[in-house]
Amino acid sequence: MVVSHMMVVKNDPATIMALLVYIFAMLGIGFYAWKKSTADVEGYMLGGRSLGPAVTALSAGASDMSGWLMLGLPGALYLSGLSQSWIAIGLTIGAYANYRIVAPRLRLYTEAAGNAITIPDYFQNRFGQGQGGGTLIRLVAAIVIIVFFAVYTASGMVSGGKLFESAFGMDYHWGTWITAAVVVCYTMFGGFMAVSITDFVQGVIMFIALILVPLVALGALGGPGDATQILRDIDPGLLSFTTGVSAMAVISAAAWGLGYFGQPHIIVRFMAIRSVRDLPTARRIGMSWMIVTLLGAVGTGLIGHAYAQKFGLAVSDPETIFILLGQIIFHPLIVGFLLAAILAAVMSTISSQLLVTSSSLTEDIYRLMLRRNASQSELLKVGRSCVLLVSLVALGIAQNANSSVLALVSNAWAGFGAAFGPAVIMTLCWRRCTWQGTFAGMIAGAGTVLLWVYGGFTLDGQPLSSVLYEIVPGFIEGLAVNILVSLLTPAPKTDVTAVFDQVSMQLKSPPR
Repeated sequence: MVVSHMMVVKNDPATIMALLVYIFAMLGIGFYAWKKSTADVEGYMLGGRSLGPAVTALSAGASDMSGWLMLGLPGALYLSGLSQSWIAIGLTIGAYANYRIVAPRLRLYTEAAGNAITIPDYFQNRFGQGQGGGTLIRLVAAIVIIVFFAVYTASGMVSGGKLFESAFGMDYHWGTWITAAVVVCYTMFGGFMAVSITDFVQGVIMFIALILVPLVALGALGGPGDATQILRDIDPGLLSFTTGVSAMAVISAAAWGLGYFGQPHIIVRFMAIRSVRDLPTARRIGMSWMIVTLLGAVGTGLIGHAYAQKFGLAVSDPETIFILLGQIIFHPLIVGFLLAAILAAVMSTISSQLLVTSSSLTEDIYRLMLRRNASQSELLKVGRSCVLLVSLVALGIAQNANSSVLALVSNAWAGFGAAFGPAVIMTLCWRRCTWQGTFAGMIAGAGTVLLWVYGGFTLDGQPLSSVLYEIVPGFIEGLAVNILVSLLTPAPKTDVTAVFDQVSMQLKSPPR
């Protein structure tokens, strides 16, 4: 018998109750943070640099993974098998390198160089307030954040729309609006502290759910041996890391890891941790969480395919396999918890992206270009207004119900990784890096990604972006241009290199 996911019982009171408990808990955290941490702009946008290692790690992980972890990645594994797990492998390596290379340096540098609150602010301060190009870099970086985060935030709202549509039979567009409304409420009022605490809670929920679903589904299949045999009967290539994929495809998938160095909503957590000495603990917690959740997502896709084959489950949209398994296997109260896990993944990323974009609009556009002497209360009002504005723009983009979560995320991830990744690494690790090199590399990286995706170029009749993931040429171009232009332009002034040397000394003996 073929079981359609539309036949699954929806709107069960227990499921709805569990989901409502989650939603009101997130709003409650937002209210708590509003009372505790919004006295000034730094408190609202960076939490006063007071995050502990556990909150730093899980909030970074939850804001990183988004709905694609529970929808996009399992869907890709469902369709193509283990060959799609190269994305998970690349992300794991990239996240570890991010903790090792970027985290300690960025935490120290953003305080040593002018107490920067945003990534564009850091880029300007890195080369000294008096440098003419610093303002230009800051403005361009802010524009990159605004443009790419509009797309990235939309991907989260697409996930929310698919969740409510698949789980409750609700109109997709209403689902996007409900998702946005909850996130905007706690982000607008609670700021960075609300976002970080809710991300921590959401990270715990995601962790439990991504262990529970694949393990219980695996038990229903009879264990690993039976599940493996079913997959072999469907297509032996589903269990191969390389079958059906070219070397270019493997490079493209693994190259997702390069994007970590340039994701503002992730690396801003490193700026907010209370001490560099807390970073090793945060790294261990964060990497453990990440490895387990990625394995859970990979398992959900593969085991879900075997489950659908054995029990005749019709899966019209592979990106909803996590939802379908939950609805069929578990009690409605647990289903509500599992749906909350997906909503947690979606909301954690949307809230982080909204806040980072709002911070750039407020600090790097409004304050820098329009109102340099704006009061703290005025900037807080502008910041909250920008959260609402960006959410409306993202909602407009998300109204296409046929959008792929993974496709939207991949475009934005590549844009940030190529524009900011080389810039962040070079400014943190290379004393000779100049503002001209950073600016040129940023433009080259972002421009290469846009041309690769939207330029209409083909290779053997295929769009370039389907041959090689755009982050690869974008990152290489951004890095090469940064190095070349830095070497061809005058060396940084002594006051700039003095701060670099100061940070280098602190890295050898981090302050308590």
